Amino acid sequence: MARDPDARRATARRHADGRRRCAWCGDDPLYVRYHDEEWGRPLHGERPLFEMLCLEGAQAGLSWITVLRRRESYRRAFAGFDPRKMAAFGAADRARLMRDAGIVRNRLKIEAFITNARALLELRERGVDFDALLWRFTQGRSLKRRPQRLADFRAHSPQSDAMSRELKRLGFKFVGTTICHAFMQAVGMLDEHQRHCWVARDPGKPQSRRG
Repeated sequence: MARDPDARRATARRHADGRRRCAWCGDDPLYVRYHDEEWGRPLHGERPLFEMLCLEGAQAGLSWITVLRRRESYRRAFAGFDPRKMAAFGAADRARLMRDAGIVRNRLKIEAFITNARALLELRERGVDFDALLWRFTQGRSLKRRPQRLADFRAHSPQSDAMSRELKRLGFKFVGTTICHAFMQAVGMLDEHQRHCWVARDPGKPQSRRG
């Protein structure tokens, strides 16, 4: 979210198509589509949730649009976020990823993706449902909150604090509470579209997504 004092006072703003959208949503058509069709809408399925958790980790220290523009490149580079394939990545794959201009070439983040794939496989082997594990932090519901200004958005929540602790315990990396909070917003565990945003007022369909 914006750090500039004036920007932090921003409320949902009207776009060229006449719809008001959350103030963080820029005019890039990719960003608008993500805001309208994905952000805050409940997402289910092991692989799409795993992908989003990784991408939110990739965002750390960056703007979300930076990662969003590279999402297809990430999918290509990380075998469609297939955890079994990712867990088998070796030194040659790591070197390949560090040369890949289509992704953010951060060694720690790349290593975290591979570590997280292995942690997910361990959960599978224990019979733990990743979807159910994550959604339990909101009791399987989408918790709605309607911030007025950007300054009213939280960087973390009790739910993201709890998720972060559990994922770290299970061996996941780049899952601090701020990352988990952004992840929970993205996958609809926390629906925090701003007041007067058209999605908050008239969400339409789809109400939920499955990858």
